Amino acid sequence: MVHEDRRRHARQRNKLNELSGKDWIKFTKSWFIHRPEPRGDQKLRHPASFPESLVREFILFFTRKRQLIVDPFLGTGSTLIAAVETGRSGVGFEIANKYAAISRKRIRAALNGNGQEPAESRILWTDVVRADSNKLSEIWKEREYPPADYCITSPPYWNQLKRNSIRQKTRAAKGLDTEYSTDPNDIGNIEDYRIFLNAMKRVFDEVHKVMRPRGYLTIITNNVFTGGRMYPLAFDTVSTLSQEPYAWTPKDEKVWCQNDKTLLPLGVYNAWVGNRHHQYCLIFRKENSPE
Repeated sequence: MVHEDRRRHARQRNKLNELSGKDWIKFTKSWFIHRPEPRGDQKLRHPASFPESLVREFILFFTRKRQLIVDPFLGTGSTLIAAVETGRSGVGFEIANKYAAISRKRIRAALNGNGQEPAESRILWTDVVRADSNKLSEIWKEREYPPADYCITSPPYWNQLKRNSIRQKTRAAKGLDTEYSTDPNDIGNIEDYRIFLNAMKRVFDEVHKVMRPRGYLTIITNNVFTGGRMYPLAFDTVSTLSQEPYAWTPKDEKVWCQNDKTLLPLGVYNAWVGNRHHQYCLIFRKENSPE
């Protein structure tokens, strides 16, 4: 009885999530290995998807039930699927009609619980917005959404998709998508690295405008190797998003180790080219707002 009282008191004091102290501390480890379950055909079509199971772990840490999640690069809906599965609501922005349609279909299935109406569906809500994320705060205001509690997303890794010839050949052979879209407003189609960083910053300025004070942001990204050199995209993301006026405060990083990926013969007998088998999960917080 004493132990139960202590646990109840700890839950009442926990202002961020609903985890136990043990689970809280376990999540704060700076690296982790995550092996997601195989994805379905619709999910595989997107050229740069990330697993719901991974998103779910971050949502459980950075939010409480019935709070609101936002994703400005929704893709095929991983973030909103994870939100629904954990009892949160969500808004996702997706520029491509194709992926927005897939997201809506998958999220409806999640809300319906494979044909059975979940108990929380009367409270939970989601919205897939087919729009450019540069209009995020404007649309947010028009639709009168409440402030977002948390954002988790994976923006394009610059234009890596176009340059990753080995991976693209494999996807093309399977009849899968090899690009996000042909929309010129899609930041994944920007050729110049610095212009890309500035475009990404504008999107997260928009997220900053709709985030509640002290709300967290998690960005899953990586550095990019192209043209014989490494572009430190993950590190530049931290420095770029830290800039005023809509500055996100960097808090930490978690490194997702992918030890189940196949090793490729990159640069063998010629030069160093690493097999990059990790992702950076960058953690920010909204601590200051422009006057």
